[in-house]
Amino acid sequence: MPSQRHFVPNSFGEQLAVIVETSIEPAKTIAMFSHCFTCSKDLKAIVKISRRLASHGIAVARFDFTGLGDSSGQFSDSNFETNVADALSVSDWLTNHIGAPQLLIGISLGGAAMISAAKQIESVKGLVSLATPSCTKHLAEFLVKQSPEIESEGIGQVVIGGRTHQIKKQMIESLRKRNLDEDIVRLSMHHLILHSPIDETLGFYHAENLFRNSGGIKSLVTLDGADHLLMNQPEDVEFVADQIEVWSRRWRER
Repeated sequence: MPSQRHFVPNSFGEQLAVIVETSIEPAKTIAMFSHCFTCSKDLKAIVKISRRLASHGIAVARFDFTGLGDSSGQFSDSNFETNVADALSVSDWLTNHIGAPQLLIGISLGGAAMISAAKQIESVKGLVSLATPSCTKHLAEFLVKQSPEIESEGIGQVVIGGRTHQIKKQMIESLRKRNLDEDIVRLSMHHLILHSPIDETLGFYHAENLFRNSGGIKSLVTLDGADHLLMNQPEDVEFVADQIEVWSRRWRER
């Protein structure tokens, strides 16, 4: 299965790294996959899910947000709004060069970004939120708790996944002010919510909130025994990819 590497300019002049996973046959659907906070398109779960979806005939463009992975720019200058803008830039590029995306997939905070971007991408028919928060304010408070200097001095450092990241106050303010509830209610496409009931990073109540408030045609699947980023049980990524493929058939074939 070929992987195509591209660099896509965003609205701020930075280059976003994009890898498109495709199968030999023409794709039945084109999808975009956005990653979690401070990670990248090369997270094992994202790579494996994308490649398995490609084997099912769904081409997947997995990409890095500004300042992360292989994308240019400074992560400390990014925020939730730039994440959404990056997703829209990748969508525009796909539409012009490969095909309009019909499916959006996001894990953790990347899922929240896809929720906010979904209504701005006319071609989208389906949205998958995987281990996704129903609000962004909790992340702001987590970051400030780790590094109070972010608020008192305007900048601080946090350690996430063993890596140190510089966080500016503007990112905290972006997470606090975002009204994700409005974006969730305004969803009108098919919406698949995948979440573990024992997720220790994001409680299952986030999935319940998404299911309760989503304006789309919604489905909720619990990932029994899974951790937040699907690292502990190798079979979880296959289950997730297969669930997405089977669920998407319901609206792809209509």
